[in-house]
Amino acid sequence: MDHAADAHRTDLMTITRFVLNEQSKHPDSKGDFSILLNNIVLGCKFVCSAVNKAGLAKLIGLAGDTNVQGEEQKKLDVLSNEVFVKALISSGRTCILVSEEDEEATFVSPPLRGKYCVVFDPLDGSSNIDCGVSIGTIFGIYLVNDLEATIDDALQPGKNMLAAGYCMYGSSCMLVLSTGNGVNGFTLDPSLGEFILTHPDIKIPKTGKIYSVNEGNAKNWDGPTAKYIENCKFPKDGSSPKSLRYVGSMVADVHRTLLYGGIFLYPADRKSPNGKLRVLYEVFPMSFLIEQAGGQAFTGKIRALDLVPKKIHERSPIFLGSYEDVEEIKELYAAAQNQI
Repeated sequence: MDHAADAHRTDLMTITRFVLNEQSKHPDSKGDFSILLNNIVLGCKFVCSAVNKAGLAKLIGLAGDTNVQGEEQKKLDVLSNEVFVKALISSGRTCILVSEEDEEATFVSPPLRGKYCVVFDPLDGSSNIDCGVSIGTIFGIYLVNDLEATIDDALQPGKNMLAAGYCMYGSSCMLVLSTGNGVNGFTLDPSLGEFILTHPDIKIPKTGKIYSVNEGNAKNWDGPTAKYIENCKFPKDGSSPKSLRYVGSMVADVHRTLLYGGIFLYPADRKSPNGKLRVLYEVFPMSFLIEQAGGQAFTGKIRALDLVPKKIHERSPIFLGSYEDVEEIKELYAAAQNQI
């Protein structure tokens, strides 16, 4: 047995240790934020385990109607939602929860109420489960000043977020997190049951060679989007064309964009004039992470994090990724606006 190697494994930067290190930089901190993040991490581990079993579930009778105990078996996205709602409420640190799965916001009862609002998509891309494509959880955290919280406390602009992140369930389980001080990636070590810091201080390249969009919607795009994609494929400056990569699972597409650079776009079109992605728990957290990594996020009109949502399930167009790539599409929209 290699004792030296085992000893080295205990000197790893786990996500718990990382969060506590960040907490120590704020002497007046009571640890509430650390406890909340810890419960989010627990939810991610639980969902990761459930996702890994999903393929087998049909074979061994774990999915479908009822099991031998007479308990109703739940779809993975419904299960994931319940896991996160319970994990967040039991932390005792939340007052409002906004989930993609729930029509209304959840207001935590006074005995368990805390000062944070959490917005989340418990299982983004869940339609891809059956074909084994990467899916994930997306979340964002706001501070609420008044414990007598109202729905307006959830309808804050993205620039007010304290933290955001996503957990991707794929070939490995990876949690990417920003608490407003850069972006860090943690990979789940199944043998330890711990998220280990594997991607410290992620910086998105200034420009990239990949564009990511659903080209099936091309006939419905507006002028600037169509022109940008045309430039990606047939550059006028003699440079190489960009490569198209589109998974259709936002977590997977944004994760690749964050690491390799390039641009991810889900524009407004004639079919979806307000865009398709939800502002609070898809557009805001991903835009927060991209900006923290040195990129940009744009709605076609304004900086994405400056948006002020009016409804909890509001949608918006989004263009996010490498700084220079997003700058190019901003210029196209500005030019189109000047022609009006």
